Formats: sequence, C-alpha cells, structure tokens
Amino acid sequence: MTKKELAELLKYSSPREIYVITHYNVLKQVFCPFRVTVLQEIGVLKRGQIVLVQEIKVTLELKTVYIIDNDAYYYYHFNIMM
Repeated sequence: MTKKELAELLKYSSPREIYVITHYNVLKQVFCPFRVTVLQEIGVLKRGQIVLVQEIKVTLELKTVYIIDNDAYYYYHFNIMM
C-alpha cells in the first residue's frame, strides 16, 4: 500500500475511536482513552498490567498500533477491557 492510498483510507477513520465486536457479536464503538490488559511483557509493560490507550494508529501494512504513554505497541499484545 502506498502512502497516498493509506492517506485516502485514513480520511474515514479517527485516531480516537475503534470499533470492536464483542463476544456476543455486538459491534461497539470504543473511544480513547480506553483500558486494555497486557497479554505478554512488551517494552516496559508487564503481563496482566492494565493501561490506557491514548490513540490508535495504522502502519503502512495496515496493522493497528496503540499509543500508550507515548510509545507505540501492536494491538495483538493487548486485550480490550469492556
């Protein structure tokens, strides 16, 4: 994906909200900041720790990244608390 294509796609998204499908197949809109549980040690974060996601970003490869304490982490290291 080119930077131009990514810019076009991001026109329709927000760094302050994310849509999540719950275990009950309900679509929910979650706004930043929201709480997540750390699934494995990553950087300074410890497994089981609860932290706040300040923003949501997307890489050029379309991978979701959470901004936590001004550091970027891939989404798959966390579980969203609802």
